[in-house]
Amino acid sequence: MSVPRPAAVIVLAAGEGTRMKSQTPKVLHELCGLSLVDHMLAAARELDPERLIVVIGHAKERVGGHLVQTSPDAKAIVQSEQRGTGHAVRTVLEETGTIAGTVLVTYGDTPLLTSETLGRLLETHAGEGNAVTVLTAEVPDPTGYGRILRDAAGAVLEIVEEKDATPAQRAIREMNSGVYAFDGLLLADAVKRVSTDNAQGEEYLTDVLSILREEGHRVGAHVADDYVEVEGVNDRVQLAFARGVLNRRVLERHMRAGVTVIDPSSTFVDVSVEIEQDAVIHPATQLHGRTRIEAGAEVGPATTLTDTFVGAGAVVRNAVADSAVIGAEASVGPYAYLRPGTELGHKAKAGTYVEMKNAKVGARSKVPHLSYVGDATIGEDANIGASTVFVNYDGVNKHHTTIGDGVFAGCDTMLVAPVTVGDGAYTAAGSVIVDDVPPGAMGVARARQRNIEKWVLRRRAGTKSAAAAERALAEQEQESGT
Repeated sequence: MSVPRPAAVIVLAAGEGTRMKSQTPKVLHELCGLSLVDHMLAAARELDPERLIVVIGHAKERVGGHLVQTSPDAKAIVQSEQRGTGHAVRTVLEETGTIAGTVLVTYGDTPLLTSETLGRLLETHAGEGNAVTVLTAEVPDPTGYGRILRDAAGAVLEIVEEKDATPAQRAIREMNSGVYAFDGLLLADAVKRVSTDNAQGEEYLTDVLSILREEGHRVGAHVADDYVEVEGVNDRVQLAFARGVLNRRVLERHMRAGVTVIDPSSTFVDVSVEIEQDAVIHPATQLHGRTRIEAGAEVGPATTLTDTFVGAGAVVRNAVADSAVIGAEASVGPYAYLRPGTELGHKAKAGTYVEMKNAKVGARSKVPHLSYVGDATIGEDANIGASTVFVNYDGVNKHHTTIGDGVFAGCDTMLVAPVTVGDGAYTAAGSVIVDDVPPGAMGVARARQRNIEKWVLRRRAGTKSAAAAERALAEQEQESGT
């Protein structure tokens, strides 16, 4: 059976989440590149619902603003007072009107729940002709969960909360996830009749099941294959657990597609990252955002890339890059930092302790070590010597440096922008280049060396340096005398 298209998916995301102990609303906490609610919406979106609805309440401005940015296809409905799950659904239907068809109700704090499991829930709901179908799971330890009571035919008789359960009922390991597929017309009628006659004075969605059952409608259940999927996130410990599970799923997907991940336990990859076949990801690597790794590239160890492109066959080791482009067969690191706007061409190199920002480096050009390149264009086949600094900031404005093809910049060159070094030109080591260097010229900008004889003996008498100098001078005099 193909998955029936739901008329609506309602994601409940109005709660405060006090156990997170955070200024950030619970559903906006992130794992693997998306917030909790974004993960749930991504799974719901794969079901192609006619309507996608999110119930918000606590911190509604922040949550609503987030949804505008990340999920413009979702309609946010405010539950002004958080008076239970039944009240949340009733709030939705009072604003939208009755929704004919299947209405799926789920939660914004269940990031591990997959579209496949939700799809099977919808299949069971349609196939059995249920008024409501609850998603359940068999857990090793059901303590704290509501238990599912079934009749001989497998239909759900009741959901019993643990505090109300008998010892025999507490031994049942099938628990209620709180995720339901409803007949929309029956839901609209029953949710209006949910009582607040309970200790919390709230309207519970579970009561809708009892109402429908008492009126002779069939209440069914679908058991999730993996109980971990239905576990919600209520505190930082559960958040970390969910992150580990989701990260492992992401890595397994990439590995089965032909990517080598040397150590999955120390590798963290966002769900939005793309990695092509035969790429190798070394230990202690993090790949975030819109990062893309092309075929045969090697990344890591100890590398963090955010929104970065790595071309085929490139090697990036012990490096940090943010919004950078690393060309095919380029080399980065170890201990390099590529900031936004950096683009390395084919076989270009940003080596050890090199920092780049808003810099375009041409094919086969090298910045091997101990250099800063900011606001610059470097042509092809150039070599930038150690400790070269592109002096781009005058305290008020940033200025650009242009380096031509085949340029050789000597070690410890200061390039004071704005300045241009023409094709094939050289700069002498230790130069401070403030004027343009014509093509093929040597730019020299340093004072001539002057040695002041026996200065140490006069000005640093009694030091180790003076003693060493005295010995050396004595040896020279002795050698010259012989």
